[in-house]
Amino acid sequence: MQKEYPQPTFQIFVSSLSLQAMISLGLVESPITGKKEKDLKQAKFLIDTLDMIKEKTSGNLTAEEKAFLEDALANLKVNYAKQKEAQDDR
Repeated sequence: MQKEYPQPTFQIFVSSLSLQAMISLGLVESPITGKKEKDLKQAKFLIDTLDMIKEKTSGNLTAEEKAFLEDALANLKVNYAKQKEAQDDR
């Protein structure tokens, strides 16, 4: 039996990158290792990628897509700042 996949959407794409960033921030367990692992350089790269997507798609998103991307970025940036601060305090 073949697995059915949902239709690709902008929200699924943004969610995928956001989840990868959350894994890199150590907020979510890696599906590969089953452990929380931090890689702040990778997290920053993914956040910067989402920022670039925001810039490149400006004026081409629906209001819902724009809000979804902005909310994802705001959440990731806050969590990145917290993780970076905790790392720098050590």
